[in-house]
Amino acid sequence: MQIHIIYTRTVMLLSKHPYQSWREIQNQYPEYMTSLGPWEEDTVIEYLADEYPELSPHPQEQVNAFIADTQEARVLTFAA
Repeated sequence: MQIHIIYTRTVMLLSKHPYQSWREIQNQYPEYMTSLGPWEEDTVIEYLADEYPELSPHPQEQVNAFIADTQEARVLTFAA
């Protein structure tokens, strides 16, 4: 599955939507800053685990739950 990591001014989220360009993402998220992908889920998990060790639950759990979910996007959660 191809996943985008989207950064906005207030949240970081995952999206399954098959965006054609970053402009499409920017149109959907008014606070858009940047995005990565689309990447395969293993690449997303590896990147998040390396760059954001404070994610909680672990990135693998968050990505797997996102893939199993019917929602097209999900905000990533961090330890308090």
